[in-house]
Amino acid sequence: MNNPYSGTSEGPVNPPPQPIVRWRLPAQKPYVTYFLIGSCVLVYLAQVIAKALTGYDIPALYGMKINEYIVAGQYWRLITPMWLHGSVAHIFFNMYALFAIGRGLEQQYGHLRYTILYMVSGFAGNVMSFLLTANPSLGASTAIFGLVAAEGIFIYQNRKLFRNARAMLANTIVIVVINLAMGLMGSVDNNGHLGGLMGGLLLAWFGGPLWKVTEIPGGFELVDQRDSNLTILVGAAVTLLFGVMAFLIK
Repeated sequence: MNNPYSGTSEGPVNPPPQPIVRWRLPAQKPYVTYFLIGSCVLVYLAQVIAKALTGYDIPALYGMKINEYIVAGQYWRLITPMWLHGSVAHIFFNMYALFAIGRGLEQQYGHLRYTILYMVSGFAGNVMSFLLTANPSLGASTAIFGLVAAEGIFIYQNRKLFRNARAMLANTIVIVVINLAMGLMGSVDNNGHLGGLMGGLLLAWFGGPLWKVTEIPGGFELVDQRDSNLTILVGAAVTLLFGVMAFLIK
């Protein structure tokens, strides 16, 4: 009897060709993430130098979230705190989180949509801090919490593409809960973190990547059903929502 795995008298049995799976990431290199990290580090160095020369942290004085000044018309303070930090430990942990989370998310979102996600999340976080926290605040964590929320939404909405989507979602939720719990034990602006989460969640849910498997000759291709124009519209809507909250409630 012939060995069925060694072929027949007509020749060897060739295995069937593997199907092609084509998935083109919107961004190959996370340039925006690297720019954000580099610019935050440069601003922090400016803070350190200014304090050493003058005794005052001038960038923080003119850029951190201070409610009285925002009410007086200095609205840029709802954006600029994302580039300011209060200590070496503060900027180190924020930049590490941005490096760890942001690179992959930027590749999935593409440069433009990722930039919108980051800015909208940071803005939403600073608005919630403005509404609910009287103390001044600064830091990129408002935007970073939005990235964490967006990663969770990406996994959930594309869960059929992941073998361990449930475990990945559980891990994301645990990270959020632990960080919020740690915020309760120190002088951390958890309201800003919650606002960033809300902003990132809304933008990701309605404007984040939604992949669909389509057949191509010889295999399959993953196609994003949402384009950057939708993300721009959703980003504008979320920004408007939180902007209206800031000016109507305060």
